[in-house]
Amino acid sequence: MATDHRAEVRDFLATRRARISPEQAGLTVYGGNRRVPGLRREEVALLAGVSVDYYTRLERGNLAGASDGVLEALARALQLDDAERDHLLDLARTANASPRARQRASRQAVRPSVQFMLDALTGAPAFVRNARMDILATNRLGRALYCQMYDGAPRLAPDGTARPANSSRFIFLDSRARDFYPDWNVAANNNVAILRTESGRNPYDKGLADLVGELSTRSEEFAALWARHNVRRHYSGNKVFRHPVVGEIELLFEALSLAEDPGLTFTVYPAVPGSPSEESLRLLGSWAATEDAAAGDVTPAPGGALPDGALRPEL
Repeated sequence: MATDHRAEVRDFLATRRARISPEQAGLTVYGGNRRVPGLRREEVALLAGVSVDYYTRLERGNLAGASDGVLEALARALQLDDAERDHLLDLARTANASPRARQRASRQAVRPSVQFMLDALTGAPAFVRNARMDILATNRLGRALYCQMYDGAPRLAPDGTARPANSSRFIFLDSRARDFYPDWNVAANNNVAILRTESGRNPYDKGLADLVGELSTRSEEFAALWARHNVRRHYSGNKVFRHPVVGEIELLFEALSLAEDPGLTFTVYPAVPGSPSEESLRLLGSWAATEDAAAGDVTPAPGGALPDGALRPEL
């Protein structure tokens, strides 16, 4: 599935324009029926201080040469939040980038020192993912938390090679995800918004485009969410899981970009000290250790990989 950059720009701007009423934009409306939802192109142009012809060119997908001042004015006119503004700037950078600069793929390798950091975190689940939501490495608690994502036969790519666990495939293609995420709709919306954000940063990542194509084909829900062009920042907050072994557990999360590994994100899920979820994490750690012992005292290899059978819950 190839990325059509002009279509990405066009659909993003059109969906942002459609959600804002003239009243929300502070415009006075004269007359009755309006044929389009939200703002008209000429109204956006007026708010942004550009000509109608120029804005029309932008919305048709041509951001090449657009200045930072124009992009900022457009962001204000469309009332973009910080994530949407960043997405617009990413789309503009891609439009102005040289063909050679566009060829970037999501990283797959995790350096040993990063795995050592993961393993040193024994009180909270932690993992490293790339831009297309592949889980590349975990600590013991991280793998235990996502045991359902890992269990079963290894999933293979079309070329027959093994591919890492992927949270997007789990959410949209594994029925157990609807139990694992008590608010599945929130998890699904956030996941798609993260992928859409990453697509704007790196639209020529073939692996990411292939993942979007696969999910769009196999999941109507994914395809509908993808068409909304929503984006978001996802650096901190809290999440609730319903784990098959320890039950419901609420965790905070902090996501950090690895400066030496562009495209990789290091995420930690701590529990509030003294909370029931902290006790649930202790139980999860005990269960994981028991599973390891039953599997022959297996120690995670670099990348968090374990042989089949390790950390498999009794469901």
